[in-house]
Amino acid sequence: MMQAWSTSTSGRAIASLLLILAVALWLPNEARAQKPVGYKTPAQAAILVDHETGAILFQHNADVLRQPASMSKLMTLAVVFKALKEGRLRLEDEVLCSEDAWRRGGAPSRTSAMFIPINTKVTVAEIIRGIIVQSGNDAAIAIAEHMAGSEPAFTRLMEQEARRIGLAKATFGNATGLPHPQQQMTARELADLARFLIAEYPDLYPLFGEKEFKFRKHLFRNRNPAVSAEVAGDGLKTGFTEEAGYGVVGSVLKDGRRLIVVLMGLETSIVRNDEVKKILDWGFKGFAPYKLMNAGHVVGRARVWGGDQLYVPLTGGDKDVTVLLSRLPARQKVTLEIVYNGPLKAPIAKGQRVATLRARGGINNTVNELPLFAAEPVEEGSIIRKGLDSMAMFAFRWVADQASGLIEKL
Repeated sequence: MMQAWSTSTSGRAIASLLLILAVALWLPNEARAQKPVGYKTPAQAAILVDHETGAILFQHNADVLRQPASMSKLMTLAVVFKALKEGRLRLEDEVLCSEDAWRRGGAPSRTSAMFIPINTKVTVAEIIRGIIVQSGNDAAIAIAEHMAGSEPAFTRLMEQEARRIGLAKATFGNATGLPHPQQQMTARELADLARFLIAEYPDLYPLFGEKEFKFRKHLFRNRNPAVSAEVAGDGLKTGFTEEAGYGVVGSVLKDGRRLIVVLMGLETSIVRNDEVKKILDWGFKGFAPYKLMNAGHVVGRARVWGGDQLYVPLTGGDKDVTVLLSRLPARQKVTLEIVYNGPLKAPIAKGQRVATLRARGGINNTVNELPLFAAEPVEEGSIIRKGLDSMAMFAFRWVADQASGLIEKL
């Protein structure tokens, strides 16, 4: 066992407790017969994530900033959805398509357009469908101008919302995803954004699964391969520019499991469509959930500052702690890591989320991140205790704790 410490940009210590163990995974014969192999993708960047657990089943250049093309319209929609949820915007509100929106994103632009006539109004509901199904650039510019007064002002809202939901790298130069040096996102951020939209807006998310949208004399069909009959998914967004290549953010719910895939930088739409089917099939067939420990089991302890006790025990809560791993081999090595911004500050309530259990292993190096909760309360300590803890923190940076055994036996 090893305990590692590092310092974040905020100056607070980040505690990371490591434990390596072999987990015996015994499966029925029919499950073992489906031998998974390491996946290779023609995409320049990719990630495959389990929606519920956040387990990363596959990743390739997932943290490299790239132009997301129209996949960045998911952030445009995130800003719109937030305004709808807060009551600052209504689906029946009317949005004007200005000359600028028409010229740069409509018919004259020769880009993907909803073909809103110049200086006419459409509803927010139509705008949303035009963005999702047709990827209308005129629709994206029009809603940006309606909400923020101008598209540049709207991009500042996009970046604010990105930071709020934890996307640290993403930057935006427009609401459309058209080529712009500031239009940059990573595959991981797109997957995190997709998970956020699904969880935060369950009433609006079904719009991503619409196969068709009729607007005036136009009938638009959803080009997302994840919404096709072959894949039977329900969203989210495609993207293409010459600079970015072909990309997709897709989500599929199958047998109670939802997987989210992001592919960036593919050469053709045909390759994109084939790759979506292949990687999703690999993900659903090649992985299974395994129980690491029973509900309520104490995983480890975290150091507390200024409390009536030095450590707080950690559990996975009232559910069994399970991870997604490859179906084979039958015995796999898993690295468990308890991560928290330490030391934790008292008081701490029982059941309060205070840490994360990161499980990494399997032949595909699958990464699972699971919440950890305080198994018991920690009350605020005395002034003397706070003083001693402060002295330890500044003088030793809690190095003395390296000799402590903080992970319980599983």
